Amino acid sequence: MRVVMPESLDEALAHLAKLGDHAVPIAGGTDLLVNWPAQRVDDRRTFIDLSRLDALKSITWTDEALVLGALTTYWDVIQDDRARTEFPLLLGAARQVGSVQIQTRGTWAGNIINASPAADGVPVLMAYGAKLTLGSTSGRNEIPLDDFYLDYKKMQRTPEQLVESIAIPRSTYDVQFFEKVGSRAAQTIAKVGLAVTHSTEGWRVVAASVAPVIKRCSAIEALLESGTTINSPADFTDAIAADVHPIDDMRSTAKYRQAVLARVLYFELKNRVAFVK
Repeated sequence: MRVVMPESLDEALAHLAKLGDHAVPIAGGTDLLVNWPAQRVDDRRTFIDLSRLDALKSITWTDEALVLGALTTYWDVIQDDRARTEFPLLLGAARQVGSVQIQTRGTWAGNIINASPAADGVPVLMAYGAKLTLGSTSGRNEIPLDDFYLDYKKMQRTPEQLVESIAIPRSTYDVQFFEKVGSRAAQTIAKVGLAVTHSTEGWRVVAASVAPVIKRCSAIEALLESGTTINSPADFTDAIAADVHPIDDMRSTAKYRQAVLARVLYFELKNRVAFVK
């Protein structure tokens, strides 16, 4: 295997531009090692170890946003008092990601780029309206996280681009919750994940493990925006069917996922929103 350890962001971007599809940026390395037994020994990839890039390790607060550098770990956020207070769903998701050892190595950007439909960090970032800054030798561009995924493991990122930061807009929320349903209480992969926020900008409902990608649920959001009285989980059925298309797999069934998503929505909102009875 080939590994390079750039000393600067510009050097890292130069490697990506040169190597293209054969470059694999490494942050925490947690997902890489899980899949390591299946790797081919003679592959042509070069791993770009980003660990020396201190500029990507920052947590920055501005008047408008919390900005997480691409190497910010879950543990960094857990330890940040302002993040715990202003963005509690980040803490809730970070605590769900594996063990403490994984939390101290795994990064929010790595969770995004791994593109698992069962990711824990991505739903809360999307529910908070996060935006990504992608950098390359050609320049930088910003993209909302809810526009980033195209299909399973397909993203609006070219091989020469690197996620440099994640900006989470600051707002005031009257509803925010994150729920993960798995086979056990900790260190499990989500059968169903759900992150919901409501602010002056409206509802954001994001579901995990019910589509090929983490999915923002526009039909559910429209139902909530309408203020229609909701009397039971069944009242979410049509909106859920419009938004997500879960499958049967080794962890659960599509029918179970749809039913659980409806129940979590209903019972979490019942005591928070007047029109959910």
